[in-house]
Amino acid sequence: MSTGTVHLHRVLRATPEKVFRAFVEADAIGRWLPPHGFTCSVEKLEARQGGSYRMSFRNFSSGNSHSFGGTYLDFEPGKLLRYNAKFDAPGPAGEMTTTVELRAVGCGTDFKVTQSGIPAEIPAEQCNLGWQESLEYLARLVEPEIPG
Repeated sequence: MSTGTVHLHRVLRATPEKVFRAFVEADAIGRWLPPHGFTCSVEKLEARQGGSYRMSFRNFSSGNSHSFGGTYLDFEPGKLLRYNAKFDAPGPAGEMTTTVELRAVGCGTDFKVTQSGIPAEIPAEQCNLGWQESLEYLARLVEPEIPG
């Protein structure tokens, strides 16, 4: 079975630490990770090296949902996050790996995401588009500096 890979790059107007928190706090990830037209329920999130997570996305139009979970493989706050993901049956088979690299730059954070092992049932272009939509939400969450 063939698999796909997507690469994304952005510069965000926020510190690497703030961007990292958006990936490891349940209420934050539930707000920004689902692409347009989906909601997210985070059932478990143990944000640490070797910790695990479980969540599900629900298509708001159809009501259909798919659940998935995985393990944090690399966990360096403000710098690097790598985790795997497997869909629950009857979802696509296989294991995806997502790597998030963060680097401080003068205007915020240089942010790179690589997701590999995307199941053949999910076109890489569709996955790329979903990530782009999600990253719009991520920027709206982490870029504002609201006092107090």
